[in-house]
Amino acid sequence: MTPERLARIKQTLNTRQPDLRVLTDQVHKPRNLSAIIRSCDAFGVANMHVVWPREGFRAFRKTAGGSFNWVTTHTHPSMADALAVLKSQGHRLYAAQLSERAVDFRTVDYTVPCVIVMGNEVDGVSAAAAAEADEHIVIPMMGMVESLNVSAACAIILSEAQRQRRQAGLYDHRRLPEDEYRRLLFSWCQPTVKRYCDDRNLPYPPLDPDTGELIDGVGWMREVRKQRANRTKQDGSPGPAGD
Repeated sequence: MTPERLARIKQTLNTRQPDLRVLTDQVHKPRNLSAIIRSCDAFGVANMHVVWPREGFRAFRKTAGGSFNWVTTHTHPSMADALAVLKSQGHRLYAAQLSERAVDFRTVDYTVPCVIVMGNEVDGVSAAAAAEADEHIVIPMMGMVESLNVSAACAIILSEAQRQRRQAGLYDHRRLPEDEYRRLLFSWCQPTVKRYCDDRNLPYPPLDPDTGELIDGVGWMREVRKQRANRTKQDGSPGPAGD
């Protein structure tokens, strides 16, 4: 971990927006989903929500590249579940949806806690999401086509959200809750140790926030191996490979 790398990680975390979110409604095409996640990272979105079978999403993550490392993704079994969770947290829902009540995407307020809901490539936003949305938003089209690709539309809307939030000073100070900030700082500074801990259901070891390095990593690993060896002796089962 170089000082330059650590500084970039901290600067990125300091501009993350915990209350600006994107929710995709059955967006399945890998290129579109990857592009949306990259846009979330680029515009400081900390959390993205996906309605997609968990197994399919896990398989997609393995082939989608590094953008997943920087945006926390949450899967939901249905739009009803996703909408209930997000509305209970106080977010306004802005659905990208062509309808009679749709307004120009630049006229809504993105400085409040809000979720941008993007529909899938064929059917758009589901009827349930459209009904629950606080606003329907559209990007005015000046040409022959009626709409943009879902990933391009998401990037344009997030750009306006970023403009409004920068004007309001929401990128000028850290806004992530302390526990989320520390979790992400550890994950980004120590991705290998994070995977090791997650795979074995272990708590993360102490991290020095000034260096991005573990505090006594050797001692921590020695203690972990000792505990696992004792557990193996007690239950009589062999420990997992790779320790």
